Amino acid sequence: MARPYWSGNLQISLVSFGIKLFPATDPKSEIRFHQLSRKTGERVKHQKVSGDEDPVETFDIVKGFEYRKGEYVAIEPRDIENLRIPSRHLLEVAQFVDEDEISPAYFEKPYFVTPEDESAAEAFAVVRRALQESKKVALGKIAFSGREHLVAIAAPPEGEGKLRGMMAYTMRYAEELRSPADYFSNIKTVSIDNDQLSLAKELIKRKTAKFAPEKFKDEYEAALREMVEARIKNKPILQDEPAKKPGKVVSLMDALRKSVENGPTATPKTSSHRAATADPKKGLTLVKPSPAKASKPKRKSA
Repeated sequence: MARPYWSGNLQISLVSFGIKLFPATDPKSEIRFHQLSRKTGERVKHQKVSGDEDPVETFDIVKGFEYRKGEYVAIEPRDIENLRIPSRHLLEVAQFVDEDEISPAYFEKPYFVTPEDESAAEAFAVVRRALQESKKVALGKIAFSGREHLVAIAAPPEGEGKLRGMMAYTMRYAEELRSPADYFSNIKTVSIDNDQLSLAKELIKRKTAKFAPEKFKDEYEAALREMVEARIKNKPILQDEPAKKPGKVVSLMDALRKSVENGPTATPKTSSHRAATADPKKGLTLVKPSPAKASKPKRKSA
């Protein structure tokens, strides 16, 4: 099991018990690109330098705040570590809200919540069941990663795998969200035809299925790997075909009616939209170091 990302106490009024938060996501992208010199094929390295372009070692770098143009105050790591922030080790519940009251736009990242140890298991279980039966979400704040986060604590329904944990979601603050009125206010108001609406609802009904997240894969990642492997083996690379020009313009009613008549169609695979080019030199260029450069001993990092 991974190490907890945050640990501390969850406090609801006079009730307090220890909890641990573990990241609930695991990035699966495996393709990593480096910057190379087009001429030599060697990897390009970045070096940190000061104003006079002298190299600066990592241990000599501190955070700085520009309080006046060109003037900075240095902040040492220990200064930040010693900040007096109660939420560094305490998640105090400020209030409870209905589950459906929070807009999805506020949610950022999910975490698994577990009791800190056996002594916290009883209070953890009671609070979890209370959240389930009341269909409420607890809101509080915790500090990590250089800022204080608004956090929602929720208890998944008992039927979801019969798991006994809770979920935490870091949330965006209201001032971080742009005003939807800036983008939606200019949308033209139109009258909705009842026949069109009925066909649209029928189309949605036919395309409705139980959510199965495992069916959705990152095809962009797969296409990148396919391209890299083709370049390494000097094989033709599959590339996007030019977008097809739209066909004859039909009315919305005709489009809806034909969609319903034809029934639901499977989402086409990415590969069906790409054609192999006869020239394997097109696409990604695999750069190899020249013999002279390749035989040169590597310089040690500063």
